[in-house]
Amino acid sequence: MTKDKAKKGEKTLASTADKFDCYQRSVQVPDHEVDFFDKAFREAYKSKPTSLREDFCGTFAVCCEWVKSGPRRTAVGVDLDKPTLQWGRNNNLAKLTAKQQERVQILTQDVRKRNRPTVDVLAAQNFSFWLFKTRKEVVDYFKVARSNLNSKGIMVMDMMGGGDCYTEENVDKRKIRKGKKGFSYHWEQASFNPVTADATFYIHFKFADGSKLKRAFEYHWRFWTIPEVREMLAEAGFSESHVYWENDDEGSKHFGEWQRSETAPSDPSWISYIVAKK
Repeated sequence: MTKDKAKKGEKTLASTADKFDCYQRSVQVPDHEVDFFDKAFREAYKSKPTSLREDFCGTFAVCCEWVKSGPRRTAVGVDLDKPTLQWGRNNNLAKLTAKQQERVQILTQDVRKRNRPTVDVLAAQNFSFWLFKTRKEVVDYFKVARSNLNSKGIMVMDMMGGGDCYTEENVDKRKIRKGKKGFSYHWEQASFNPVTADATFYIHFKFADGSKLKRAFEYHWRFWTIPEVREMLAEAGFSESHVYWENDDEGSKHFGEWQRSETAPSDPSWISYIVAKK
């Protein structure tokens, strides 16, 4: 039993787990993100993007996938957390060829800093900009993000919502890997304050031996809505924005594709993209 192991000082799967590896296996699908960036940019400008900036990049898996997808592609990853960036260097960047590594630049800095060169696509994924809890903070960030884009550029961010996302102690559980060394991903909506829209979320991992890595990651965010974000994008100077919703009509030839939409079903738990055009 796991408790007996703990009492005896034996190692459990949780005690030896790499939380960043678990996160990437559970949350990130870099090749899908790259495909979507291509689609969104093509629909905005009828051409193919070559440069990417990944704000709040963490282990910058998307940057690495981006440069793998084309010999002319370059990527910039921006984040403040040094240990997370170092993990990315050791485990993602190191897997690229020498030439691919040369096309990845990592900046340890606040995302609200203007940089050169500017890029075609700026991504702020995994609801990361929600750490900015006031309208002014978000608008200021969007203004900087816009300045970091080329004249033909897009900003891409994902959004979530639905009644389940406001339900305290609601936990979404998914099996990630099966077998003796398998694990499950648990996304917990820990708290939500309807007065301020402040929300706390946790990621836990549970392993095949019954051991748990509790609060491997925690987030304290302002729960922003799609209309609010689109209004702030316009205030920051973006010329237009579009919501991409996954087509769930099984009878449609576009079933499963992300498409622009101004209407959507009232789903209890949904994810969408917002794409803003400079």
